[in-house]
Amino acid sequence: MADSANFVQPSIPKFDGFYDHWAMLMENLLRSKELWDLIETGVTVAPENSTPKQEKAAKDSKLLDLRVKNYLFQSIDRTIMETILVKDSTKDIWEAMHRKYQGSTHVKRAQLQALHKEFEILAMKEGETIDEYFTRTLSIASKMTT
Repeated sequence: MADSANFVQPSIPKFDGFYDHWAMLMENLLRSKELWDLIETGVTVAPENSTPKQEKAAKDSKLLDLRVKNYLFQSIDRTIMETILVKDSTKDIWEAMHRKYQGSTHVKRAQLQALHKEFEILAMKEGETIDEYFTRTLSIASKMTT
């Protein structure tokens, strides 16, 4: 039997602008902690005239939602958090991140492919000085890095 003292707590992945990679790591983390259902279905809300059992389920769901929010807030930097802070639940936060960054990832990939193509066919033009060619090369490389 494994010694629980040797168990290493998984680190919370930091969002670095690469949404697909971050989302995959966060989903894995949340699934491993059995919290992914909150992202998919959201928080359980007790209906009016609810039974004590329903109220307890809603309270437990809200507590789990706060745990997931804690993980999400630790993984997102302050500037991004300010844009999604008005979201009430982890499901809302996850969907806001998805809308904001999923599309931009595809756009960035397309732009990067275009810059790669431009870099591959890069050649010194007739009458162009070495400095001009070098400046053009650096400009493409800088755009690729950005």
